[in-house]
Amino acid sequence: MGLKKNDRLVTMACSQSDCKRRNYTTTKNKKNTTGRLELKKYCPFCGKHTPHKETK
Repeated sequence: MGLKKNDRLVTMACSQSDCKRRNYTTTKNKKNTTGRLELKKYCPFCGKHTPHKETK
């Protein structure tokens, strides 16, 4: 499974105020999802599920 024409590889960073580590990478379709992506993922550094936001 590779990247399609409109897909873009994005990096997800933890939203905790003290963490801010970049833990995950994922793809998003830039035509369907124009805003910033936010998912609830597990942060191994915080030790809990936290919101992760798309970074540059």
